[in-house]
Amino acid sequence: MPGDALSQDPAELRRRIDTTKAHPARVYDVFLGGKDNYPVDRAAAAAALAANPRGYLDVRHNRDFMRRAVTRLSKESGIRQYLDIGTGLPTQENVHQIAQRAAPDSRVVYVDNDPVVLAHARALLTSGPEGRTDYIDADLKQPAQILEQAAGTLDLSEPLALVLAAILHFIEDDEAYAIVRELVDVLPSGSRLVLSHLTEDLNPENVRAVARTYHERGFTFVLRTKAEVERFFTENGLEIEEPGVVPAHHWHPDGAAPLPEDADAVDLSALDDIELVRYRDINDVTDADINVYVGTAVKP
Repeated sequence: MPGDALSQDPAELRRRIDTTKAHPARVYDVFLGGKDNYPVDRAAAAAALAANPRGYLDVRHNRDFMRRAVTRLSKESGIRQYLDIGTGLPTQENVHQIAQRAAPDSRVVYVDNDPVVLAHARALLTSGPEGRTDYIDADLKQPAQILEQAAGTLDLSEPLALVLAAILHFIEDDEAYAIVRELVDVLPSGSRLVLSHLTEDLNPENVRAVARTYHERGFTFVLRTKAEVERFFTENGLEIEEPGVVPAHHWHPDGAAPLPEDADAVDLSALDDIELVRYRDINDVTDADINVYVGTAVKP
C-alpha cells in the first residue's frame, strides 16, 4: 500500500540520503525557501542564481502555475483525483491543500524518489476528513509500479489529473516520452495532464548558463522546445486546453501568487540572495525572465 513507504526503517532511510550530491527536489526546496536541504543543495541553487539572477522566477512561477491549474481543474472541470509525480519536498501550498480548498473530497497521491522527501512526507498526508492523501516512494521511471500503488487510493476508472510539474527535463528523450505514454494510456476519458517543462526557446543565454551549473553537478537536464513539449500531449491523443502550451506567466494569470505568512515580520536586510527568494513578489515578471512552458490537456 502507498502508506507503507512511511514505515521504512529510519536507519535505512538515512543510508539512502546522500548529502554529498545535490538533488533536484532539494535544490527546488531551496528556491521555495524550504529548510529540508543540505549545503550541497544550497550551493547548487546559489550557482544557478549567479548564472541567472532572476531564475528564481522560473521556480516560483512554475509553483504558481500548479496552484492555478489545480484550482481551475477542481472548480471548473470537476476533477477530484490527482496523481502528482515528482512531488518534491512539502511546502505551501501542496496539491491536496489547493484541491481540497475547492473540493474537500479530493484525493491526492504524491510520488517521489528522494529519501529526504520521504522523510518529510507525513506533512503531505494532512488531508481533510472528506478527502485522502497518500505517498508513494517510487521513481518516475517506474510507471507500472506507480499506477499499481496509486490504485490503492485513486479510482483509475474515474477521471484524474496527472501532474508532471518540472520533472520531465530530468529524463532523456526516449525514456521521457515512453513514460508519459504508459501513464496516459491508463487514464480514463476526461482525465487531464498537467505539465511544466524548462526550455531554452525563450531566453537561451540565461537558461543555458543555469543548465551548465546543473550538468556540472551530474544532473540529467534536457531543455525541450515548444514542439517537443507539445509532443507529450499530442502523441498521446490529448487535446491541449486554452491558452495552449505557453510561458508559465501567460497561463491564466491572476496576480494572486501568495507570499509567505511571515513576510511582514522578517527583516529582509538580514537575508542573503537565496533567502530573499521566497519573499520576492513575482508579479513583476517579464517575458525575459521565464524559461518554463506549461499547459494542460484533456483525454477525449
